[in-house]
Parts: sequence; structure tokens; C-alpha cells
Amino acid sequence: MIRLFENYRLGDVVLRNRVVMAPMTRARCVDTIAGADTAEYYRQRATAGLIVTEGTPISPEAQGYAYVPGIWSSKQVAGWQTVTDAVHDVGGRIFAQLWHVGRLSHQSLQPERQRPVGAGAVPANDCMTFAFTDEGTVGFVNVAEPRPLSTEEVGRVTRDFVRGAANAREASFDGVELHGANGYLFEQFLNPSTNTRTDRYGGSIQNRARFLLETVDRVSEVNGSTRVGIRLSPFSDLFDMPAYAEAADTYLYLASELSRRDLAYVHLIDQLPGGDRIVGDDFLVPFRAEYGGTIILAGGMTRDLAGDLTERGLIDLAAFGQPFIANPDLVERMQNGWPQTTPDRDSYYGGAGAEGYLDYPRFDPATV
Repeated sequence: MIRLFENYRLGDVVLRNRVVMAPMTRARCVDTIAGADTAEYYRQRATAGLIVTEGTPISPEAQGYAYVPGIWSSKQVAGWQTVTDAVHDVGGRIFAQLWHVGRLSHQSLQPERQRPVGAGAVPANDCMTFAFTDEGTVGFVNVAEPRPLSTEEVGRVTRDFVRGAANAREASFDGVELHGANGYLFEQFLNPSTNTRTDRYGGSIQNRARFLLETVDRVSEVNGSTRVGIRLSPFSDLFDMPAYAEAADTYLYLASELSRRDLAYVHLIDQLPGGDRIVGDDFLVPFRAEYGGTIILAGGMTRDLAGDLTERGLIDLAAFGQPFIANPDLVERMQNGWPQTTPDRDSYYGGAGAEGYLDYPRFDPATV
């Protein structure tokens, strides 16, 4: 267990421990600009070895949720600078998660109320997002039917990611993570059920992975490969992503390709459908054999599981999501065996001010 709380070298960045704060959408930025509350939220949690921010859209088209901070404008860059300054001032490290939701959006979030884009025209059935209703209020609404990106537009989206990475560097982030998980745009290209394309981005595993790998390469040219990570969710059915026979082969192919690119890390997330782990030893062992770099695992993570997996070398860093919401001092609580506070689910998304965001206290050892 001591291994979990040791320093770890991530490229040329030294982390104070192997605990990662996973990205979590909080929908607290009404103007799409990270502000003082966002800076304080991340500062409070900066004892994590690494923070990965909430998903930050790379363009207006990339948005799928209301009130999330973007990274395409100069004002947004300035807002994120206050966040990175706050984290760095207390010795923390922080990566920006770059995000394009693809088909998982709503016209109320899109420029000129256009249809969202995707790998194909396949809608996400029975899926909802946090957007604007016809009455102008904010709540959960059904996602819209997408239109497929043209071949030329795929290249334009890659350039949007490159611009987002350059903006993240300008805002003094320690690196960027491309969001290739959770049924969002990259995964819509990987899955043959949602990728019905007949161009160079459709068909074979190699073609379906092309968009992701081309984007990784272009972003690495801007930021340096050791400052670039990628998040993947193998076998996830989140947001109407059907299972497919080539899933394991797809992600092992990605592991092999990404291993040759000297990235900061690959961040795997287990979505725990039905409460059962789907990213277990039977996948981690062959994935580790193909990918020689740093592996992060998130999803249902506990102190004991993190300690076991890091001790056995199946992962290098362990990511925790919801526990960090209510426990800004999560690392200290785990290290000392202190009790953890249960977060209030009703305050996960939206809201204003400190309630459910900045008002969770640190643990007082005097109460033990």
C-alpha cells in the first residue's frame, strides 16, 4: 500500500503520489469560463498526485452539457490560467481534459441550433444530456439526432483539438488528456455500430482508430508527446454504445499503437455496468503486455484495489472520481485510514456558489 503514496515520475513531471483525481463534469460555469470558484475547487484537491480537469470542449460544436468551461477562446484560456495558478501554488499538477461529445449533444448547445455531429448518422437512443429546455430552463433533455462528419471535417476537428492543446499550454497546464471514452466522439469512431462510414475512417479496426491516432499525433507535435494522455473506456455500453465482437482486439491494437508514441499515459475507465468490473485482470494483463507506458485506471476504485493493482504492476496510477467531490483531502484520508464523507448526488451538476462544491470540509484528526 505504501507504493500508492510514493512519488511517481510522469515523463518530466514528478507527482507527489500515485493518486489521480479523475475528470468529473460539475456544470458550474454559466458563461463557459472557469472562474474563482473553479480555481478554489481544484486548489482544495491539489494534494492528488495529478488532477485531470472536467471535460473542457474544444469548440462550440464540441459542447454537450450546459455550463461547462470551454477552452477555445482567449477569455477561457485566461480563466483556466487562474485554475492552474491556484493548483501550482500549492504544489499540485493538473492536466486539461480536451473534449468533443460528438452525437451526445442538443441543438440548444450548438451554434445556430445545428444538429450535433458524429461518426455516422446513428442516434443515441434514450440518452439525455444537461442542456436547455424549450422554456429556457436548464435540465436533462434528450440528445438530438446527429449528422455524420465529412472526411474533410474530421481533419478540422483534429485541428480543433490541436488548438485546444495549444490553449491549454498557454494556460500553463502540465499536459492534456484527450477524452476518448464514455461514448463521446472518439469512441463513436471506434465502435462499428456507430461508425457506419465508408471512407478512410470507417470499416477496419485500423481505419476506425485512425481519427484518434491522427489526433494524438497532431496534439503531440504541439505539446510534446510526454505531455499528452488519452482516456479510453473498453467494453463500455454507456450512452447507447452497443457491444461488438472486435472490442478487445480494438483496444489491444490501440495499446500497441499508443505504446510507440511515448505518451504521458493511457487512462482506462471501467464503467462497471450492473456493478460488475469489466476491466479486470483478464484485460489488464494483455493490455499491459501491449502498452509499456503509464497506465491509469478509474471506475469503482478503492484504496485496497488501488494498492493491489499498483503493487502487482498492472497499473501505475489509480484514479478516484466521486470520492474527491466530498473529500478534498482524499489522499490524506486514505493514507491515514480516516473515514470518508459521502457526496450529495443532488449537487453533482449545476448550482451556484459554494454549496456542494467548495463547502466539503477536510477531516479533523482531533475527532478520531
